[in-house]
Amino acid sequence: MEQIEIFEIPSPCKGVCEVNNRGYCKGCYRSRDERFTWGQLTDQQKRAVVILCQQRYQRYLKKKTSSKTVTKDNKEQQQLDF
Repeated sequence: MEQIEIFEIPSPCKGVCEVNNRGYCKGCYRSRDERFTWGQLTDQQKRAVVILCQQRYQRYLKKKTSSKTVTKDNKEQQQLDF
């Protein structure tokens, strides 16, 4: 049994409360519906939302890392262009 299963699931809110262009919070990575219905969700549903948020965060990090690599490669290429 994981520790998350023993205790009440707290809101993952980080107090940022800004959304990206896809409607996900930039702080906690929850959708609008997930944010507004958090208080009515069961613990099992909250765990599922937390897992989704973690997956969204990992995708964000992967995209951010890959875009930095592309930008770096483009800058290096531009320096080689005459």
